[in-house]
Amino acid sequence: MNARSDIGEAGFRPASRIASVGVSKILQIGARAAAMKREGLPVIILGAGEPDFDTPDNVKQAAKAAIDRGDTKYTGLDGTPELKKAVAEKFRRENGVDYALDEVTVATGAKQILFNAFMATIDAGDEVIIPTPYWTSYSDIVEICGGVPVLIPCDEENGFRLRADQLEQAITAKTRWVLLNSPSNPSGAAYSEADYRPLLDVLLKHRHVWLMVDDMYEHIVYDGFRFVTPAALEPRLKDRTLTINGVSKAYAMTGWRIGYAGGPKALIKAMAVIQSQATSCPSSIGQAAAVEALNGPQDFLAGRQESFRKRRDMVVAGLNAINGLTCRTPEGAFYTFASCAGILGKRTPAGKAIETDADFTDYLLEQAHVAVVPGSAFGLSPYFRISYATGEQELVTALQRIADACGKLTA
Repeated sequence: MNARSDIGEAGFRPASRIASVGVSKILQIGARAAAMKREGLPVIILGAGEPDFDTPDNVKQAAKAAIDRGDTKYTGLDGTPELKKAVAEKFRRENGVDYALDEVTVATGAKQILFNAFMATIDAGDEVIIPTPYWTSYSDIVEICGGVPVLIPCDEENGFRLRADQLEQAITAKTRWVLLNSPSNPSGAAYSEADYRPLLDVLLKHRHVWLMVDDMYEHIVYDGFRFVTPAALEPRLKDRTLTINGVSKAYAMTGWRIGYAGGPKALIKAMAVIQSQATSCPSSIGQAAAVEALNGPQDFLAGRQESFRKRRDMVVAGLNAINGLTCRTPEGAFYTFASCAGILGKRTPAGKAIETDADFTDYLLEQAHVAVVPGSAFGLSPYFRISYATGEQELVTALQRIADACGKLTA
């Protein structure tokens, strides 16, 4: 029987391509927590990967101006010339990578960039190497496109980063892509030049393998960490590297749905074919706003980065002060990925055993009214993710509730 045969009304048969794909665990937890809030419970939701800052005023004004001058029609298939120029200039200015305009693509969020790229390149059975913990959409999109996600667990001792020996062992004749995310959602781990170099050396040996990098959290790094992107570090890989980014996180533009990427002309052209049959083009207003985001003042980014750093330090310290929890200090993004191994085996006041990280996060939601996401949703247990992209007072309250709930567990 189809694993998803219960979807929809009687007689409906879902496509086999979604047999193993479900609604994101993150969204499920968020929906459950939101329902509890509607019932009047004081739930604090630390699951969403969304900055609590507002979109900068100059960006909003650019969108309004676009509306006023009538820029409300279809645009070029994969980006307006103005936005492609802004993206190309951003890559040159900030990353030291040169892309021609026909090597740039714009889509309705970075998620569509991923979908377009995989749909345009993956045949049935092609493999995509994905280090875990990982953003869950990566593997789901690969499966929808007919590929096989090859998940490689990356241990905390190596900072949740992929090692060169792991990459070498995972590559087969069927490997099509390696997908890296730095800084990472969910771990906050980031790859320095020294971290990337051994991986890039492996890829240089395997010319049939392409590299996809998700740089979405580029501007959210701490403690003097220097962000780098592989296409700049190893020009010999540029002709088989897709560099993905967007305006959602740095510019607090999650709802504007604009992602972009730079890559080889042939790949970008193939991705445009997919987009032409999906969304045609990104929002004209969103693109006008993104032009201003990329071309406009960037000085506010440092202040937001510092605000996130303070929250990171508070959350890491708070978690490490709780018996049974340990938390590594992440290099970037706005997530902590803490171990709850010391909690497993304990019992709740109701007598239920905490056997998995999902049991623990369920307990926190029910007992402490704090919504966090289990590491199992990201392919690595026993951990849980907190998004600290929310107000400091909410974080203080949440940490106290977590500590109180853990204190009620018994051996």
